[in-house]
Amino acid sequence: MKKDTILFVVIALAAGILIGVIVTNSKKDSSSSVPAAVPAPAPVVNQQQQTAILEEIVAREPDNRNAWISLGHNFFDSDQPMKSIEAYARALELNGNDPNILTDQGVMYRRVGWFDKAIKNFEKAATIDHNHQQSLYNLGIVYRYDLQDFDKAIMVWERFVALDPGSPGATQVRAELESLKNRPDIPKQMQ
Repeated sequence: MKKDTILFVVIALAAGILIGVIVTNSKKDSSSSVPAAVPAPAPVVNQQQQTAILEEIVAREPDNRNAWISLGHNFFDSDQPMKSIEAYARALELNGNDPNILTDQGVMYRRVGWFDKAIKNFEKAATIDHNHQQSLYNLGIVYRYDLQDFDKAIMVWERFVALDPGSPGATQVRAELESLKNRPDIPKQMQ
């Protein structure tokens, strides 16, 4: 009987250790599957509410250029080009020498098909800031894709590339230039 008791104690002890290891490991697995710190979700921006707030601000403060710009950006982002054009126009009335706002408004002019106004905006932006690449890029887009004026697109995009030849944008524009210059209808002197 003594042998049986010792054998029983050894088996019970081994089983206890085995059960303890299993329980401990299962607790570690379940606790490691839950992240230590769960990041808070990004706040949901209600664009309509933000637009309403900005409209209230510009109604109270018609000379608040930053509010007009923000309102223009809101309309830009929500694909409301006419409202965006109007908001940018108000901001430009307060300061017409902002190449970024001229360019954004020019993009909206392009969206509604007013290519002449888009061109004027992009050209004015590039005149104000001779290094304003975004206006030159967009000017080339209008000439290339909307008006199919390939000579002017080439001229504008060559100027774009000259500003920062190593930029990723210049690499993309170089590919566009190569495509334009290799068109069979382009005279050899342009190549």
